[in-house]
Amino acid sequence: MNKEMILEKQRQAVDILNEKGIDMWMTFVRETGNIKDPMIDMIVGTNATWHSAFIITKTGKTIAIVGSLEEANMKIVGTYQTIIPYLKSVKEDLLKTLEEINPNKIAVNFSRNSSLADGLTHGMYLELMDILEGTPYADRLISSEEIIAALRGRKSEAELAIMKEAIVKTLEIFDEVTGFIRPGVTEKEIAEFVFGKVEERGYGYAWEKEYCPSVFTGPDTAGAHAGPTDKKVEPGHVINMDFGIKYKGYCSDLQRTWYVLRPGETEPPEEVLRGFNVIRDSIQLAAKAIKPGAVAWEVDAVARNYITSHGYEEYPHGLGHQVGRLAHDGGALLAPKWERYGNLPYMTLEESQVFTIEPRLTIEGYGIATMEEEVVIRKDGVEFLSPPQTEIYLIKP
Repeated sequence: MNKEMILEKQRQAVDILNEKGIDMWMTFVRETGNIKDPMIDMIVGTNATWHSAFIITKTGKTIAIVGSLEEANMKIVGTYQTIIPYLKSVKEDLLKTLEEINPNKIAVNFSRNSSLADGLTHGMYLELMDILEGTPYADRLISSEEIIAALRGRKSEAELAIMKEAIVKTLEIFDEVTGFIRPGVTEKEIAEFVFGKVEERGYGYAWEKEYCPSVFTGPDTAGAHAGPTDKKVEPGHVINMDFGIKYKGYCSDLQRTWYVLRPGETEPPEEVLRGFNVIRDSIQLAAKAIKPGAVAWEVDAVARNYITSHGYEEYPHGLGHQVGRLAHDGGALLAPKWERYGNLPYMTLEESQVFTIEPRLTIEGYGIATMEEEVVIRKDGVEFLSPPQTEIYLIKP
């Protein structure tokens, strides 16, 4: 992430602090080359070795308290107004800074609900509590999850421009995959074909290469987060691929579905078309329900209820997640009110958030039908960032 975009996100963070009535946001880290806080790239732009505190206040001050050996690097990076180097211990300078600002609410990088706000390890939490012992600040700590959910979720137009580019480049590879798939090739061979396209063009992978892409052909496939296997494409198979790239620091995340025609077929069987159309229509219905102020689980329920009302089992996951610098980004999750999702399904949606919409269903005897689209929330609804798949892609024998 370049310096200007980091400074843009810092300015956005100041607005969020004021909006939420939080005086200070402090990201407390060490050895980020080993354990990287999820926000370091977005709000700092470099790693930290010694105990370090990166502070943003609601007045717009940005302060980096870092080891003395990292002072020069922080100046070169140029993302913090005030750099305070220390030699023996971070404690003295951190307490002095807190006393000068005297914040009533200090948001810190821990969270029970969001992994993206939970970069503070237990050991570092204990260190921080030792530093704050005997001061009033120990009782003023709150989770930074609200700030981070808003900051990662609210995409600027500059961020959206990059994400749109990433989607275009991802769909180009999907189109090339359509020309490669044929009876007899394996899931692994399809994945290898994709690897070649990604690497010759210098893209990154939106998630672990082990299952990016995930490829599933025919009935009885592996689970949604499994890697490709030696299973071969056969006539009569429904094929699904889940794939995304990392481009200029931002991710895409899309899925498409194909059907392999049997000899003599010119179109898929009725049951395949019915399953595909139910998924396609559920995506459009969910998209119509997405708008600022909507509750996340209610959007999931729109697609989930539509699919089950047509006689299919409900999908075993949330309808969609936010996308940004990570494939799974932001706070609110379009998901059912299941315990495993914590408070994320109960959050309200905001303008400028980018979500996937990715329901799925099983077409018995054929495979899994699913598409995954990306949308951005606008003032009055959503804009599709990816042109929706409206017809199942056909592979001729």
